[in-house]
Amino acid sequence: MIKKAVITSGGKQYLVSEGDQVVIELVKSDNKTVDFEPLMVIDGDKVQVGSPTVNGVKVSTTVIETDKMADKVTSIRYKSKKRVHKVRGHRQHQTHLKVTKIS
Repeated sequence: MIKKAVITSGGKQYLVSEGDQVVIELVKSDNKTVDFEPLMVIDGDKVQVGSPTVNGVKVSTTVIETDKMADKVTSIRYKSKKRVHKVRGHRQHQTHLKVTKIS
């Protein structure tokens, strides 16, 4: 059976398994590896739920690349007949990770 885990990063939760590639918000790390403490671990029929994290288990990942790959999100403020027109854009930095081990 494939082991799965729920990890959290940047206020979001991701369901990952060994060998998966995950795109998350920017993680600043000098190392090429990043470890996460899982919120939940699923191993076949056995499920461990942490409070808030599962003790003794960690998810090891390898950084593939850190890039600005997200689509641009634009916001527009416009008022007719008032000469109010403002356009803003934002592009989120992202980190691509590969899950190497859940132990």
